Amino acid sequence: MRFIHAADLHLDSPLRGLDPYAGAPVERLRGATRQAFLKLVGAALEHQVDLVILAGDIFDGDWTDFHTGLFFREQLVRLTRGGIRVFIAKGNHDAESQISRQLPSVDGVHVFRSRAAETVVLDELGVAVHGRSFPQRAVSEDLVPDYPMAIPGLFNIGVLHTSLTGNPDHDTYAPTSVAVLASRGYDYFALGHVHARQIVQADAPRIVFPGNLQGRHARETGPKGCELVEVDHGRIASSRQLMLDVVRWHQLVLNVEAHASLDSLAGDCRELLRAACAEAPDRLHAVRMTLTGRTVLHALEAREPGTLRAAVQAAAQDLDIAEVWIEQVILALRSPRDRATLARRDDAFGEVVKLADELMADDSALLAFARENLAEMARMPAELADASPARLNPDELRQALEDALASVLAPVDDEPGQSAP
Repeated sequence: MRFIHAADLHLDSPLRGLDPYAGAPVERLRGATRQAFLKLVGAALEHQVDLVILAGDIFDGDWTDFHTGLFFREQLVRLTRGGIRVFIAKGNHDAESQISRQLPSVDGVHVFRSRAAETVVLDELGVAVHGRSFPQRAVSEDLVPDYPMAIPGLFNIGVLHTSLTGNPDHDTYAPTSVAVLASRGYDYFALGHVHARQIVQADAPRIVFPGNLQGRHARETGPKGCELVEVDHGRIASSRQLMLDVVRWHQLVLNVEAHASLDSLAGDCRELLRAACAEAPDRLHAVRMTLTGRTVLHALEAREPGTLRAAVQAAAQDLDIAEVWIEQVILALRSPRDRATLARRDDAFGEVVKLADELMADDSALLAFARENLAEMARMPAELADASPARLNPDELRQALEDALASVLAPVDDEPGQSAP
């Protein structure tokens, strides 16, 4: 017996804030969740699985129209016509209270009810599937004690959308523990909600978060997909990840201290991008690149803002093994210039350096300075909300001050008392 365990499809999840990015592959990004689910259906048919288990957050809240629901239903029909049973436990995003529109059910698809846990026994496969859907978005109680005990002689699968004991990247829903899960006596717990793949426990029972099917932004990096599990004589014979994402997100860091020219920077950037894309050359790779270190290129960027981002984008254009979109270039750079010498100047530039050094040495003073002087900047467009001074931490503010200082000092000689021409 084989089954696929997936979760957190977030079909047609709205990707906001893409419009400011010139050249962004907007339609491909917005269609990625559907394309990943099509790959899941294709994989289920190819591997001739018996069951597909979807552990919540199929959708991303209510549909704007019926197209999202009809697309999903069409794929369920494909699965059931291929002889594959489907089991769905609704999560916080697609709870009973979240989706207002309805479509006719599909024979061979079981959606677990939300009032109490229930069990479906498939005698022909020797399997019992236990699960429960969310009745509303916010579920604060542990649902597992309501799940029935394992049925002897069958392979028992539990389906649950949960944050377990908590995760810093996700809201707390249906909290529970490994000990409580194990108390049911099941062989496999198919979990959903956490978007990073995680083998919580290898066996007795095997407890898995498969992660989401498709990364949706730069915080959801790396391979994404589902679990393919094979059961032989009531025991797990194999369990592995099927990588189904069509857009893969990366956060890459390049130290540029050794680079004094754009050509040198671009060369190392190409190699870093090439290594990141090598595992999956057939996908679109969306990259957030951070450049770090002390470098003379910081002054070049200060004189001609956008130069380093353009160099990274040019490096991506030169790749011949995969398609790359540079989502963002973050500069965490410092000037190699002698700040102590600059601070000894007896002019306004020296005073600026001394003030900057004082602020950088004191987190509370830096935050107070930002609140007092950058209040107007805090009212930024929604797509730039993460860059709002009110949200920046001291390290981010310190970097912003470094960048501003580089711009101010770009035309200044290092010698004390010298003024810019």
